[in-house]
Amino acid sequence: MKEELFVSGRAIPNIDPYLNIWHWQIPVYLFLGGLAAGLLFFAALYTLLGKEKQMPTAVKWATFLVPPALVLGLLSLFLDLKHKMFFWQLYTVIRLESPMSWGAWTLLIITPISILWSMMFLRELLEAWKGKDGKPAPMAVWSLKFLEKNQWIEQFIQWLVKYRKVLAWLMIYYGLILGIYTGILLSAFNARPLWNTSLLGPLFLVSGLSTAAATIMWMSKDHLERSTISRIDLMLIGIELFLIVHLFMGFLASSAVQIEAASLFLGGPYTVMFWVFVVFMGLILPAILETLELLGYKIPVMIPAILILFGGLVFRFVMVEAGQITRYLY
Repeated sequence: MKEELFVSGRAIPNIDPYLNIWHWQIPVYLFLGGLAAGLLFFAALYTLLGKEKQMPTAVKWATFLVPPALVLGLLSLFLDLKHKMFFWQLYTVIRLESPMSWGAWTLLIITPISILWSMMFLRELLEAWKGKDGKPAPMAVWSLKFLEKNQWIEQFIQWLVKYRKVLAWLMIYYGLILGIYTGILLSAFNARPLWNTSLLGPLFLVSGLSTAAATIMWMSKDHLERSTISRIDLMLIGIELFLIVHLFMGFLASSAVQIEAASLFLGGPYTVMFWVFVVFMGLILPAILETLELLGYKIPVMIPAILILFGGLVFRFVMVEAGQITRYLY
């Protein structure tokens, strides 16, 4: 008989609770989900405000990124699953107290809605698709001929256009749920002090909206649209910085384990990663560049856009990785 002496209550298999490690798949999923939610929100908002012509990139062109983003995000989530062949069981029950149940059903609804929204502008995209020689791209020509031969597709698109505002209301509702869910997914793990805060949901939502605004700015060729979205993004950056400050204020005024969690970012191993790459490069520097651009200085729009997207991605990696380190002592 093998005798073992336990001098600690920690790290005992099947006795001490432990969390399966989350790797790159989860932060990528959270980033793409937040980006998709933000893009759908802006498209729906400007549609309901009747500004489709003034904001064509937000309403039309940027939304073509949403279905691929959602599919790639779901693929990342699927790769992380331990029992991949049983994922379908999420859709055999609705548990209102479970954030994962909310997320699963929200994604099931919003993914086809995003595809239907993109379909409304498919003909316009194909007609605007030009090759390097300035002529219509061969794939665009073939696709337009396919639509002409299949009139039922055109009829279905016209039916969608008729109920466009209904889709827009659904997109706003489920887009906000998806955006805030990416943070609630973490905050539901009460055993992790860094995640155990109600600010994560709003923080992830605002961050997703900011990355979506950066994407629209980058894609847009209209000066008025870029300046409008830039002003909105400056407001979102300000809100995000406000939430980050109050996140750490809450930690430092809380229990010892949450003070210890905050210390990971205040002199600990994630200090440089968070304050340099997320806060300065991903928020403050883009805000400065956007402000200079609004004041009339020539700033390439892709620079602040890339910085915001990079900062948003790093933010999710840092929060997921650091959160798994923190724990309650007993």
